[in-house]
Amino acid sequence: MKTLRCAVLTGATSDISAIAKQVIHLFTAGGQGHQNTVLLMLDDMCIQKNLQDAIMKEITDRNIPTHMPVVIILNCVRKAVIKQVDHDNSRHVILRTELSEAEKHQFEEKQIEISRSYSNEHKQFHGFNIMRENFSGDYVKEMCAFLDVRKKRRPKKSQLLAFLSLVNAYVPGSHLLQSQCQAFLGHQDGGLTFPSRHGQDKHVRMAHPLIAQQCVELLATAGVTRSDTLRNFLIDFCGEDVQQHLMPLTKREMGEERKDTFSRLIHDIEAKESKSSCVSVLQLASEKITQNPFFPQALARFFYIRMRKYDEAEQWAKIAKDRDPNNSFVADTLGQVYKNHLKNRVHDPSISAHEILQLSEKAFEAFKDEERAAENEQGADMQDDVTTKVSHIFNNRGLFGYLQVANIVFDSLVSLDNSWQKVLTMEISADSFISNGQKKLFKYKPLIISLRDEVERKCDFFDGYLTYSKPSIKKNEPHYFQTDVKNCYRKFVGTCTPIHSQSAIDVPLQKLKEEMAITFPGLLCCLNKGYDESNLHRITTLWGEKISKIKNKDGDNKASQNFILANIILSEVEAASPMLTPLPILRSSLETNLLANFGNRTPEFYFLVLLLFWPEEHKKMEFNVDLNKSVLEMQESYNNTYKKHLRSRYLRPLIFLGKGEGLSRLVHRSKIDNLLENLSGKVWSETSVQDLLLPVNGVVRQHRVFACVNGKEIKVCADQQSKVWKSGEVCFYLGFTIRGPVAYDIQYPSHSGRIKEEEPRKMLEVSDIKLIKDSKTVILKICISIFSHLCSSS
Repeated sequence: MKTLRCAVLTGATSDISAIAKQVIHLFTAGGQGHQNTVLLMLDDMCIQKNLQDAIMKEITDRNIPTHMPVVIILNCVRKAVIKQVDHDNSRHVILRTELSEAEKHQFEEKQIEISRSYSNEHKQFHGFNIMRENFSGDYVKEMCAFLDVRKKRRPKKSQLLAFLSLVNAYVPGSHLLQSQCQAFLGHQDGGLTFPSRHGQDKHVRMAHPLIAQQCVELLATAGVTRSDTLRNFLIDFCGEDVQQHLMPLTKREMGEERKDTFSRLIHDIEAKESKSSCVSVLQLASEKITQNPFFPQALARFFYIRMRKYDEAEQWAKIAKDRDPNNSFVADTLGQVYKNHLKNRVHDPSISAHEILQLSEKAFEAFKDEERAAENEQGADMQDDVTTKVSHIFNNRGLFGYLQVANIVFDSLVSLDNSWQKVLTMEISADSFISNGQKKLFKYKPLIISLRDEVERKCDFFDGYLTYSKPSIKKNEPHYFQTDVKNCYRKFVGTCTPIHSQSAIDVPLQKLKEEMAITFPGLLCCLNKGYDESNLHRITTLWGEKISKIKNKDGDNKASQNFILANIILSEVEAASPMLTPLPILRSSLETNLLANFGNRTPEFYFLVLLLFWPEEHKKMEFNVDLNKSVLEMQESYNNTYKKHLRSRYLRPLIFLGKGEGLSRLVHRSKIDNLLENLSGKVWSETSVQDLLLPVNGVVRQHRVFACVNGKEIKVCADQQSKVWKSGEVCFYLGFTIRGPVAYDIQYPSHSGRIKEEEPRKMLEVSDIKLIKDSKTVILKICISIFSHLCSSS
């Protein structure tokens, strides 16, 4: 039995660092010899990952020595429906409303005790009685059978019951304040009990969410619908302030891969009543609460998704945007309205090029506005539903939405006239095409001319975005994402040479675009695309030709980097290729550039420096490159170049350090990609991986990791900071991300001298936990975030 220091985090917060400081303060209270693990309970909060990072940063910054777990985070998530993704997640404990035999016996014993102590009141202990009856639906129905469910001339107390039922059925745990209820009832509480918790105002709620749900169903059967109750509730209880009980209007639950289309309440009103009822309640909420952008946003989404009324959707999307003009996620809705309107209209055989361009121009402008807003959101407080939180992710929907519209425009215009393909790719001038019988389109000439360049710029962004990162260590981008980006690039950029451009006279440049190997991340992906020796020979040759033609210094640096990377990629499939440039020449090229101007380089430049100059064991290196300085410069360059867009995303390992010499020791991630995706942390114990990768000796000091090679220490990052739990010697595999070198599978030696696997996250053992059956579910996301471990030997 272990005693923990417990804390509960309630209410919305955006100050994650302050919470982390309080957790560490609680852990260290009493001094060095009195540290104790903190049990931190969260109530359905989406801050868990950021909070973990903040706590680990606080431990590192304060250099706190630990010999036990620092914190255990329990995140209690209520869900109406359990989906397969929840079952598959090993870090979820799913509680269902069904008692074990032992629990049934314990409840019966407790019932006898309660009956003796509360002979008259015990039947009103509804929460306890529902659990004792094994959450029986029949028992709940029996309890609610006495309700007055008249539709007309209902007393205020009955109306209040309907409000409470709706609120507690869709937001379990929420309540109405005593002052609100008394104002509604006319200061006659009618026997209502208003309990209060420490630090809270007096309030009232239903005794149990199952009772609330049953009351909602009974009232609906009698004709008191959800939408009627909600409309009356909005009128009688809601002012400008958006309170917790209005969350069900806009809060969408997370599905298998993405959020549900609408909130559960809106889904239920649509299914059990009508679409017009959904519109009615959302419109009333939008008009009643005039500062909140999320009600008109939800209404706009309902109009275009469910009803295909695009004019109404446009109107409400603009209202939402006006209410929060700096919120890119709100701005996205207007772009989606235009995009879906265009997508729907192009199926009409009577549509003209003029109408296609007219609609698409609106969509393009809306998505560009969204992109501009997203660029300015880093660190700003953003609002999601009714809670305020920091915008910790970069919103890429404006960029991606633009490409989706470009795809629609290309396909629909080319289907009208094949000549549009040459116009949109700039193979022929827009001027000659428009003057040749298309004069009505003259006003869209700037759009037509700019489209190819805009598409190329946005595809270049996603080239790096998708190559260098992914949403999280266990989650990939939706399957359609890369497909849409690639298709758009091929249509506009990768097929034809535009007139009056550098590509028209630079043959290697256009050929590299056609190979999708014009950028550094594009080259890195060649092996993932299945390119063989002939493809890679051609690409390497083209980059060699490109270097010979460049006179611009910046262009020369970029081309040199890509030429070196092309050699590295070619060596992965043909280590003895005669086309490979000797390693000393590649190193010399980099070293010259490095010494000429050490700072102010791209992350890609330092990435190559680390790959080519990383020391080889027991081998004297005949060059003078400060790798620790290169690591610091690379991190600084990453912060300036990519951090804003890749914040919150997991940086992929691009190259691993393997066994062998020269370029042969560089292992492209494609060689273990499938294992990385499917096995996650177990990949490192696979024989095929151990045969490829080189174990690197290192040391942990003050929660920081250093690789030890030939008597030198080089600072690296830990893939999982939670594994850096004590000082001492370690062993790991070394990978390189676009931010720098990273230690994977960090292991500490055991007393026998062998490396011992340490597991930073252990599942909490909970007996008699089963799966959910009814409409209310609790998932405990149990993250024993052991930022240090229980030490068995020290």
